[in-house]
Amino acid sequence: MKKKVYIEGMSCNNCVRHVHEALIQIDGVQDAQVSLEKKCAEIELTHEVDDKLIKKAVEEAGYEVTGIE
Repeated sequence: MKKKVYIEGMSCNNCVRHVHEALIQIDGVQDAQVSLEKKCAEIELTHEVDDKLIKKAVEEAGYEVTGIE
């Protein structure tokens, strides 16, 4: 199962690292590929994860989630 998370506020590779670290700490997230250019992260899940948890993790890292699909 995969989800795409659209993120605003990333401006450098350090931002990408922060988002990646926030996402992979969520229970159920197996892998996360974060793209600075596309302003999104593609996450691979081992089981269903509530979008609210994903949004909270990214926002606590200092970035804004503009959409999840």
